[in-house]
Amino acid sequence: MSVASWSVIVGKGVTQLRMRRGLLRAQQAFWSAPSREEALDAMRREDASGVFAAVASSALDAARAFESRSADGIGAGVDAGEFIGRSLQQSTVFAQARVERGLTLLASVGATAPFVGLLGTVWGIYHALSGLSGRSTVVLDQVAGPVGEALIMTAAGLFVAIPAVLAYNAFTRANRLVLAQLDGFAHSLHAYLVAGVRLGAQEHGRVAPLRAAKAA
Repeated sequence: MSVASWSVIVGKGVTQLRMRRGLLRAQQAFWSAPSREEALDAMRREDASGVFAAVASSALDAARAFESRSADGIGAGVDAGEFIGRSLQQSTVFAQARVERGLTLLASVGATAPFVGLLGTVWGIYHALSGLSGRSTVVLDQVAGPVGEALIMTAAGLFVAIPAVLAYNAFTRANRLVLAQLDGFAHSLHAYLVAGVRLGAQEHGRVAPLRAAKAA
């Protein structure tokens, strides 16, 4: 359990560090690109985690699919905002599952490891006392050693559980910040693809030359 939890902690720690470093650059690169394709390529280069790039790619694919259907007259009765919004919602849910991957293991280890250690302690004390049964005289040295060894299991359980719980809380908070930024980016992207309004560029304090849908 310790090896599994520490593998998740190290892996997610590296991923979170790379994600936090590249999020702002990825969004700025996207909104400052001159076309859709270049914007997506720029975000893929800056977004090492691939979370934001996957959402952007899904939204752009949905926009292209809607435009092609509308041009043929098939999707005339379909609302662009709803069509693109559903695609964004689905890709955001997938991105959330990707960001939160591994947290279930940390929560399970943090909740069960102390009880596993306690079970080992009880089992060890039981065997220690069973070994002393039938003796007419028992001295402290004969009890202290086996009981002390059994108590090590409790300490081992806490040694496994405490890092897992602390890491779970830290990653949960970091994920909330990332998902909040992802939600804001999704709303900005939805506004751009539906109405041509570049909210993301205004939030970053610049006027992005990203062309409108048809011009791209």
